[in-house]
Amino acid sequence: MSGQQPDGVVEVDARGLRCPLPVIRLAAAARDAAPGTQVVVLATDPAARHDVPAWCRMRGHTLAEVSEAADGGHTAYRVVVGAPATPATPAASGEGGR
Repeated sequence: MSGQQPDGVVEVDARGLRCPLPVIRLAAAARDAAPGTQVVVLATDPAARHDVPAWCRMRGHTLAEVSEAADGGHTAYRVVVGAPATPATPAASGEGGR
């Protein structure tokens, strides 16, 4: 599940969930977040170590930090939400339709 922390950071608790659910939960939280929002994903799935960075690259977000819990029980991924993608518009042609 996810929730907003008092400091404005959105936490996504994906502990115990297997691939692809941690990234699906991250995507849902990022979709509703303003650019610049920090989303922290807590995950136990080893695949998240590859999936979260790849998702960030493909979606234009920044993976700011990856840290292991002191007890080794999970990994925390701090993602900074980027600006939403804008659809490309065709360039105006000076050809006049030729």
